[in-house]
Amino acid sequence: MERTPREIVECLDQYIIGQESAKKAVAVALRNRYRRSRLPQELQDEIIPKNILMIGSTGIGKTEIARRLAKLAQAPFIKVEATKFTEVGYVGRDVDSIVRDLVEASVRMVKAEKMEEVKHQAAEAVEDRLVQLLVPMPAKHKTTNPFSSFFPQASEEQQESSESQWDEATERIRSRQEKIREKLRSGEFEDRHVEVEVEDKNPAMLDALNTGGLEDMGLQMQDLLGSLLPKRKKKRKMPIRHAREVLQQEEAAKMLDMDAVSSEAVWRTENSGIVFL
Repeated sequence: MERTPREIVECLDQYIIGQESAKKAVAVALRNRYRRSRLPQELQDEIIPKNILMIGSTGIGKTEIARRLAKLAQAPFIKVEATKFTEVGYVGRDVDSIVRDLVEASVRMVKAEKMEEVKHQAAEAVEDRLVQLLVPMPAKHKTTNPFSSFFPQASEEQQESSESQWDEATERIRSRQEKIREKLRSGEFEDRHVEVEVEDKNPAMLDALNTGGLEDMGLQMQDLLGSLLPKRKKKRKMPIRHAREVLQQEEAAKMLDMDAVSSEAVWRTENSGIVFL
């Protein structure tokens, strides 16, 4: 974020009419935060960032200023209603969950950025999977002759014949797969349906909590058990145009280093996270 305060105000002017003093104040604050991040660590600890208090009636642009500022700074952003929170969490949600929600927003942001970086490699993997779904490669079966010990030469000839037949069948299927690949690239099969395994993100127990009016408990249980419970899969038929999107997300996620994503997300939360109360 190397923009000057004047450049930041010009960016905000594209979306927010008026509120010149507010836009200048947040632009200077953002620039100061960037300058602080460029200092050595020992000096950063001596400079404490300040909060910003915006006062005004509904609809004058307070939320929009904060939201657009977060996009400019590529910072995680959440908007919360303070009335839902209590100090210890007995009646409402615990205030600590604000930080947790901000970290989750940061993880989603960093994950989306990293997935965008690997989208080309993921697209190649998706194409291979679609080809395999349309023209699957048969598994190689090994047959055992019970009389092979008595007739070893015949057994070897039979095995060589089976290998030759399997190689010929494989070559034919690969030829078909290349033709299908060309049709996929030309867009001829976009409306053709395939069966894809997708992750079931709403297990029965958590779904019952959500429908029973316990949405917050359901979300907390999902966060707690998400890494412990085995991933449930279900098969769905969908057009290739939709399957491509589902598989793109899945393949891109496989290529991510989630430890690095989490570390960067926590760093962004600590150094540039924005909470709008």
